[in-house]
Amino acid sequence: MYILEGLTEALRLLSIGDNGVYGIAGVSLFVAGISTLLAGLVGLPVGYFVAMRAFRGRRAVTLILNTLLALPTVVIGLVVYALLSRRGPLGFIDLLYTPSAMIVGETLLAVPIVAVFALSALRAVDPRAADTAATLGATPAQTAWVVLTEARFGLLSAVVASFGRVVAEVGIAMMLGGNIKDSTRTMTTAIALETGKGEFGTALALGIVLLIAAFAANIVFHWLQGFSE
Repeated sequence: MYILEGLTEALRLLSIGDNGVYGIAGVSLFVAGISTLLAGLVGLPVGYFVAMRAFRGRRAVTLILNTLLALPTVVIGLVVYALLSRRGPLGFIDLLYTPSAMIVGETLLAVPIVAVFALSALRAVDPRAADTAATLGATPAQTAWVVLTEARFGLLSAVVASFGRVVAEVGIAMMLGGNIKDSTRTMTTAIALETGKGEFGTALALGIVLLIAAFAANIVFHWLQGFSE
């Protein structure tokens, strides 16, 4: 009965377009979307460089990237908090407890994910693709485009995986955003708060939106995959 009542309340809130639920969802999607975009702009070139260039320390860089995948989110939150707090070296820019601070933390979380997935995808590309392009007189940029095109599905997976990771993140959002109503409250932090308050219907409504967002990201990925074939 308790679960049924919560589900009924959740569906009611979603159907009436409750400002609280959809406002929180909007903050979450905005922060996750910008973080994923920034992580892609950094992580994809890093993955390409490590995969396609031979340099001293390449194995060490690969090991570091893989190690960062397991880095606890609260550690990232702690480091960024120390940098952005009033007593920290970047305290003067006054970003702590803002969506921008959350974006910084979640971007740092997502960059290794994008880089490692991209690295794996690019290493799986047949080396003859780049060699053939170069033999035919392609410029370095054109050769890179050929390789990226061959690895496009893996690269899309990298972006989708990073989005799924950051949109469901709790520790960084709580530490850097402060879970402030109408400002930095995300779906995950709100679910934890509302559950603790006994507002199961609201928490369940936010959980449904979170699941829909995750499913939508995967649907877009599969659509792009089919469109690219």
